Amino acid sequence: MTTLSPENSLSARQSASFILVKRKPSIDKTEWDGFFDENGHLAKSRDFICINILERGLHPLVRTEAWKFLTGYYSWQSSQDERLAVDSTRRKNYEALCQMYEKIEPLLENLHRNFIETRNNITHDIRKLYDKDPLGNVLIDKKRLEKILLLSYVCNTQAEYQQGFHEMVMLFQLMVEHDHETFWLFQFFLQKMEHSCVINIGVGKNLEMLNNLITFLDPMFAEHLKGKGAGAVQSLFPWFCLCFQRAFKSFDDVWRLWEVLLTGKPCRNLQVLVAYSMLQMVREQVLQESMSGHDILLACNNLIDLDAEELISSTCVVYAELFQNDVPQSLKEFFL
Repeated sequence: MTTLSPENSLSARQSASFILVKRKPSIDKTEWDGFFDENGHLAKSRDFICINILERGLHPLVRTEAWKFLTGYYSWQSSQDERLAVDSTRRKNYEALCQMYEKIEPLLENLHRNFIETRNNITHDIRKLYDKDPLGNVLIDKKRLEKILLLSYVCNTQAEYQQGFHEMVMLFQLMVEHDHETFWLFQFFLQKMEHSCVINIGVGKNLEMLNNLITFLDPMFAEHLKGKGAGAVQSLFPWFCLCFQRAFKSFDDVWRLWEVLLTGKPCRNLQVLVAYSMLQMVREQVLQESMSGHDILLACNNLIDLDAEELISSTCVVYAELFQNDVPQSLKEFFL
């Protein structure tokens, strides 16, 4: 168990300062390559790299490789040759899963009562996606995306499929070149995030801890939500299910937040502090207008086109404020 110390809060405030005020350029390809020796072993510590990602972010040309370390697709202790072998194995395993799926699909149609319904839901969700940019260039391959989602549903018995996964996997498809990379990155992302975006695993816990956090840090707001909220906080489950994807103005902003969540810096389960920071954006309006449940939810849903850097910065400040206090054991265990 990590112990609390003044250094924790100081570190978070310093990170916030770097992000919002003294922002340095993102980590580019040259700097990223410099983190490794001639054999591809880390020449810098994992903590050093993760803190730099928190404070500065990754250049788009680095993101594909860096995310393989952040998710666990690659081991931080691996050499370049070992990573080539791992990637080859991941490709072969993905192809084997695809072959297995083709063989058992008829059985699933006949025996698995939820399979056809889920397949139809996936098809329906993907159909609604925009697959072209403003210039008409095709961004994603919907057939490939559907295949990956179906395979994930069949293979990942914990997460299965929920509405919104199609948008999340789309972002991985946009980031990497090959289907096996998209599939495995998504699986490792869910694991690394402790399935916090899965409804029947982590979302309920996130909402519970968000309620506890509001009660501890902002009793006045908590009292208002308790009296007039009518489940407003519980209604924010799409924030967690989509990992805040719809709150940002660009895919780059989404990737920026997600890579911070993957670092585990400045703490575990940062997504709950992110949600708290977003709620603080509507706090004054909610209190001044004495909003009730539906209006509170509407105000929260209007939080779009956010800037990831500003949100990460404010979240680091919340983290610092949290651990300046005598934190309840439940919150302490959840975040540390």
